[in-house]
Amino acid sequence: MEKKRSPFDIVGQLETLRRYARSLVRNADEAEDLVHDALVRAYEHESSFRRGANIRNWLLSIVHNTHIDRIRRARSQTRRVEAAAQVTEQAAPADQDHAVRLRQVREAFFALPEEQREALHLVAMEDLSYQEAADALGIPVGTLMSRISRAREKLRNFEDQAGAAKGGHLRLIGGADNEKR
Repeated sequence: MEKKRSPFDIVGQLETLRRYARSLVRNADEAEDLVHDALVRAYEHESSFRRGANIRNWLLSIVHNTHIDRIRRARSQTRRVEAAAQVTEQAAPADQDHAVRLRQVREAFFALPEEQREALHLVAMEDLSYQEAADALGIPVGTLMSRISRAREKLRNFEDQAGAAKGGHLRLIGGADNEKR
């Protein structure tokens, strides 16, 4: 018996959507719920997908917009901060120093304002071009570049503070800002 296939296949995009959702909500269970809700919306609005367009960017936009809608409904900053702490505690450390450093980097990343965290995640973690990330977020490329630059600067400041306190070193890679180091 042959199953009816959807005109577009999202299975290959699931890991990307999950990673992006985890970076937005900072909790694996909430990320799964967010991806589920976004995929329901995608299927409900399948007709709005332009054939030949990039399905990954379209789905990332839906995840992003679903997340924004959830924030507007929930209005609960406390819950999101608690979820971030829980995810950080659940990280599996390779060794003690590495685990401490990884936790510090995650905390610094999650401490970034949401708009900067979203922009940096899409470009640095999902390897989207600036144009693709800007399209996914529904913002101009210049705005995306500003957000990424501010995020990198905050992470650089975090590293400077952490390095002064513990003698550690975190090197930011990518972007024109890197040449200043």
